[in-house]
Amino acid sequence: MSTTQKPTSSEDIIGQKYDRCLADLLVKSGIGFGAGVVASVILFRRRTWPIALATGFGAGAAYADCDRSFNPARIPGTRIIPQSEAPPSK
Repeated sequence: MSTTQKPTSSEDIIGQKYDRCLADLLVKSGIGFGAGVVASVILFRRRTWPIALATGFGAGAAYADCDRSFNPARIPGTRIIPQSEAPPSK
């Protein structure tokens, strides 16, 4: 059998990024939800706002990570060099 790899299509790359973003959203929101429940029970006499706040923080962190995944120019310290200024490749 041959070991040549088929080139990955752009649709597959975007699909993988969306899958990673969705998994990250579920994990971070779940962790925020759990932390909110613990804070609600221990510190805030079973109020619901700490649960919503912590879940929102988790979802916001996941959104920011997903945004960086789809738009790497938003990563602090990243510089995009136009093709005309790029050094010649060997």
